[in-house]
Amino acid sequence: MINRAEAQAAGWRYAITTILLACWVAGPALADDQPFSKWFRYGSEIETAWKVIGDPANPMQVAIRRKNGERGEAAKRVLVLYPRPSSAYDIAITKILRAFDTKELDAQFVIVNFEIKDARGKQAIRFAEDNNFDLIYSMGSESTAWLYDNYLGGALPVVSVCSKDPVQLGQMPDYDRGSGSNFAFTSLNVPVEVQMAYIKDLKPDLKNIAVLVDSKNISAVQTQAKPIAVAARQSGMQVIMSAVQDPTRSRQELAQIVPQAVQTMRNNDPDLKQSVFLITGSTAVFREIRVINENARRVPVLSMIPEIVTSGTDTAVLGIGISFESNAQMAAIYGADILRGRAKVGDLKVGLVSPPDIAISFLKAREIGMHIPFNLFETATFLYDYRGRAIRSTAHPIEVN
Repeated sequence: MINRAEAQAAGWRYAITTILLACWVAGPALADDQPFSKWFRYGSEIETAWKVIGDPANPMQVAIRRKNGERGEAAKRVLVLYPRPSSAYDIAITKILRAFDTKELDAQFVIVNFEIKDARGKQAIRFAEDNNFDLIYSMGSESTAWLYDNYLGGALPVVSVCSKDPVQLGQMPDYDRGSGSNFAFTSLNVPVEVQMAYIKDLKPDLKNIAVLVDSKNISAVQTQAKPIAVAARQSGMQVIMSAVQDPTRSRQELAQIVPQAVQTMRNNDPDLKQSVFLITGSTAVFREIRVINENARRVPVLSMIPEIVTSGTDTAVLGIGISFESNAQMAAIYGADILRGRAKVGDLKVGLVSPPDIAISFLKAREIGMHIPFNLFETATFLYDYRGRAIRSTAHPIEVN
């Protein structure tokens, strides 16, 4: 007899196969019209080359297929594991699809939101293995950690995307060699000494740094909040660790946390000219940039995520980090090289983007009366003028050594 778990797994595999077959005949789908729209979104420009197909009966999975079929080579099959919705993942998957299109690499993608549920994640892996998939992308630090714990040494290669530094998380021993396993890692992190150097350029006499982080986002705490706090204290700064405890109530908590941090800053910096807030890569925090700005008064709000600097007033004034696009481009290169047999997954070193992406909003800088050093302006990847209009967007070229 087939037990309930086996029946559910068989039904799930059948549903995914049905979606993949539908990709051959169905037209492009808009995310807003699809059952997956609450967790999976993408840039509309990919619809010129790709079909995006959902299934109302299985809203936590999506299939993507080229519109024009194969381009002279066998189609590759790629599983992408999402842990939850995130605007970062929307940017990353769009970049990967654009990169695969540019490289004319024919591929089928199945994207599954497994919600950090062991049973669903293991079903997705079994499906990929049973159907001769060629690659798994782990989208986000949570997916990467789950796969590392549950699939290290597995049959299929895994490449991380939108994930924090694997060395700091203990997933890799160093940056000088590959994993020797079925994993290849990319990193969203900038080395802490580089991050601090840019912050000191901005504020040479900085006294206070308030680090905004989601306490439940372990990867952000371990690879961003704690290292920057240690470095700041070693430089003689006061560190105010401002952590959201319940990410579902981050807006309410930040409305209290930020004013409290400002009051603490005033103890040694009455005019708040030598203090900054620093947003980590915690979705629960950076999505509330408006609330943070409203309560930060004239204290500059900096971000480790360049994308938090945007047009308009709901923006950080300065972002120093690795953009989701730059990281996804690196992951796309790794994946393409693995799929084409140009690289072995275990030989690839941690994918690091250097120099970091810098984003500046002159609108916000003028609003809070902050001076932007010329060297930051000169090297910025993304610039927004005094009206909040984008005037520069020059992503760094990515090279793989």
